Amino acid sequence: MPNSFDKRKEELSEFSDVLEKLHIKEKEKPTPAHQIPTDLVTKCPKCGKFLINEELKKNLYLCSGCNYHFRISPKERLDEITDSYEILFNDLEEKYLDFPDYKEKLETARKDTNEDEAITTVKAKINGIDVYIGVMNSFFMMGSMGSVLGMKVVKLAEKAMEDNLPLIIFSASGGARMQEGVISLVQMAKTSAAIAKFKEKGLYISILTDPTFGGVTASFASLADITLSEPNALIGFAGKRVIESTIKEVLPKEFQTSEFNLEKGYIDKIVSRKDLKETLTLILKLHGYK
Repeated sequence: MPNSFDKRKEELSEFSDVLEKLHIKEKEKPTPAHQIPTDLVTKCPKCGKFLINEELKKNLYLCSGCNYHFRISPKERLDEITDSYEILFNDLEEKYLDFPDYKEKLETARKDTNEDEAITTVKAKINGIDVYIGVMNSFFMMGSMGSVLGMKVVKLAEKAMEDNLPLIIFSASGGARMQEGVISLVQMAKTSAAIAKFKEKGLYISILTDPTFGGVTASFASLADITLSEPNALIGFAGKRVIESTIKEVLPKEFQTSEFNLEKGYIDKIVSRKDLKETLTLILKLHGYK
């Protein structure tokens, strides 16, 4: 069996091949490591393959070796699945800023992501079909749910109900936003009530991406008419280690993966990112939307 030295040797050889393909490394005169640009190559965290960033982007941020789904921003997500879109509800202001350094952390997150909150809400077209979409952003304070995020979900559901259009939400969250305390927990009830009211009239599709945890899982992410997920996404309420320490048992290795949740009936279908637009189009047409 190959040992760790052989595996490391294979990785270095593969990395060297990538550098030569990018014309960064001359075959007869190796380039010193400190001169290699670090923004050209990404290593897959699952299989270890070195991926050229330009090719990774063209492949919808899927690993060409193992189909690992990298986490992506709302803009990248919307560019992939929609024909066009209009951003909504960017005028909501945070009111609960008393927690120490919370205001500064919000400003940092906004600057780093170029987004105003941990969810982007839009009216869009998917293969010509009008829809309302919410896309959560795991890069914005780990997609934590606070009062503004909750209000955006409510407004999006209300707008979809008013226009009699389907609602799609991509979830990606680490849980409640602790800086808002009990206000954050209230968002579970508020968003759940809004979704329940919308479902009396319209179609709600929830798409779970990596990771979806905490209050988001315990509210609007789990209340859809149809629940989809990307492959190998982690989905749950509390973390695996917390559960194991509570129940004093060792959980299966695949616990909380989308594959595990599909087997247990929590989600309806696992869909690769490259197939998602056509899958959504089919679902929408089957429900009479044109």
